[in-house]
Order: sequence, then structure tokens, then C-alpha cells
Amino acid sequence: MKATELSVDGVWLFEPTTFPDDRGSFTAPFQGSAFREALGFDLTVAQANQSVSRRGVIRGVHFADVPPGQAKYIYVAGGAVRDIVVDLRVGSPTFGRFEVVELDARTPRALYLAEGLGHGFQALTDRATVGYLCSTPYAPAAEHGIDPLDPELGLPWADGVPPVLSAKDRDAPTLRHALDTGMLPSRELCDVRYEQLRMDG
Repeated sequence: MKATELSVDGVWLFEPTTFPDDRGSFTAPFQGSAFREALGFDLTVAQANQSVSRRGVIRGVHFADVPPGQAKYIYVAGGAVRDIVVDLRVGSPTFGRFEVVELDARTPRALYLAEGLGHGFQALTDRATVGYLCSTPYAPAAEHGIDPLDPELGLPWADGVPPVLSAKDRDAPTLRHALDTGMLPSRELCDVRYEQLRMDG
């Protein structure tokens, strides 16, 4: 499995090998040894989630309070999505920068994002099935969101695909409002979390 850190630190792309035959294909989207070799610690999986979305659906941009935060390992089991990770860590040199990765089931790739980063995706196919391995369980009081259509943030959602949002995501605050009201995680606290993971690993 090939692992590549992207331009926002804490965002990794994993590319497993797929083995096709006359029955179909087999792939292992998460491999603990490859993850540990790339990041220097094991991924603790406290919860596994799966969502199914119709074309145009945008889920996100979501993030969790740090500490402890919630790291995610994301892959697509069916269909295709445009996945976007946003650096929401106040004080980060790449604050507000985002990574855009197309994920689909035909060429399986996976995306890891560290605690403090925001995550969202848009379904590009009629049925997109996304799996998430999460480092901490769902904690409603610690979960937050940023308006995925915030014009100041300017996320590049798919052209010609009308966005479909939940009421919660549609009513989420802008990045500016979240920053001004102290909602966002700090880079300093995130770095403490990352160092703890390396030491424990």
C-alpha cells in the first residue's frame, strides 16, 4: 500500500492494491501495518460508520472539539465522491487551506485526516457508499460544522451537480463566524494530541 502525505499536514492518501479476477475484485482499504509505517502510531478505531448518499448530497464540513478530537479514515465502497478536507486549526500555517480528492470504488483509495481537520464530501453518483473508521465515538456535544457553501471558504464542489444539504449543514456557521466565536480547534492543542499519539505508539 502506498501512503502519501498531502500539502495540509495530517492529511494522508492511502492507495491499496486491488486484485481482480473473473469473480470481481478484492482490496484491503485499511491495513494497520501500512498506516503505522506512514504515521508512526496505530489507528485506534472506536467506531465504524457507513453512509449512503444520492447524487449531489453534501455531508459536512464536520469537525470535533480537541481534545480529544476525532481522526477519520475514509474510503468509498460503492459509487464515487468528491472528498474535501479543510484545515480548521487556528494558528496553523495552512489554516483555511483545503485538499480535494476524488474517491471511488473502482480505483479504491482511502483518506486519513487527523484531529482538528474539517471533513466533507459530495456524492457524484446516484448511490455513493462511504465508510469511515473513527478514532473516537460519536459525541454530539463535541461535534460541529461549517457551512460547506460558505463563499469566503470557496470549496470546489462539483460543477453541474446541484448540492443537497441537511438542515443542520445548511444552517451551519460560516468559517468567519466559527473563528470569531471560538468554535474552532487550536493548532497548539492539536499538536499536543499528535505528540501524545506518537509517544503512546
